[in-house]
Amino acid sequence: MAQAVLRGFRESPRRVRMVANMIRGRSAADALAILRLQQRKAAKMLEKVLTSAIANAAENDKADADKLVVKKINIDGGAVQKRWMARSMGRANRIVSRTSHVTIEVDVVV
Repeated sequence: MAQAVLRGFRESPRRVRMVANMIRGRSAADALAILRLQQRKAAKMLEKVLTSAIANAAENDKADADKLVVKKINIDGGAVQKRWMARSMGRANRIVSRTSHVTIEVDVVV
């Protein structure tokens, strides 16, 4: 089992989970194909993290890249940036920029 981690990705966890649910449990090749066809910001980053996890499995565990499956994919909330935007009549609105922590684990199918 090999994994790759991305921390502090500037996208809300809810948006990243929508893309992550598409590839959970699929073979690594299928998952990469799905991510390449998606036009979301999260898909591009998940593709990079998945490629890194596959490379980690091939290099460290000497696993065959064709037999890898996305075992687990966790999307957790990261640090939140809070700012204020001036509005009319002396008021202010809060801007909350959420971040995500992504962990992808791949393993060989038996």
